[in-house]
Amino acid sequence: MQLDRIVNFHKTIGDKTRIRIITLLKQGPLHGQAIAGKLGLKPPTISHHLAKLKEIDIVYQRRDKNTIYFYLNEDKLERTALAITRLGGKEMLGNFDVTDQEKANVIKNFVDSKGRIEALPAQRKKKLIILEYMIRGLNHGETYKEKEINEYIMHYHEDYATVRRELVMNHFMFRQNGIYELNPIEMWPV
Repeated sequence: MQLDRIVNFHKTIGDKTRIRIITLLKQGPLHGQAIAGKLGLKPPTISHHLAKLKEIDIVYQRRDKNTIYFYLNEDKLERTALAITRLGGKEMLGNFDVTDQEKANVIKNFVDSKGRIEALPAQRKKKLIILEYMIRGLNHGETYKEKEINEYIMHYHEDYATVRRELVMNHFMFRQNGIYELNPIEMWPV
């Protein structure tokens, strides 16, 4: 579940050494020995903290000949750090203060008489309404295999891969190891 990821992120990041490592990596990539030297710690200690940061995808590594450099995944850091603010303030996810009448109008314009969507709207506001419409038949607390989600989406739209990706990217659903689960409604952008 998405909430578990947010909690795990904050538990992992809640360490002075890890925050110092993040601060150093914001200035550019470094190898483990350089980080250890700058922080006055032993390399195994740095390796431990880097492994924890890699687990939550905040740090990644690249090899240059015999040296491994560590990079900060700034986009992931920012998105995950802000995730907690989305729980109570949907404006971070793009809530456009949509009325029920506006939702009904968008659904009427994009959904045919059989309940299918011919094309996803290009406008974000309308796309979010259509995505929410599509997942109304899924149950909170249940997990779904990717094949099940694909079959479910096919009832509404033929491009199940795009819709599935949009559902995850827009925080309607959480995906881990090919298993999908609805996020709490408070995390939905509409």
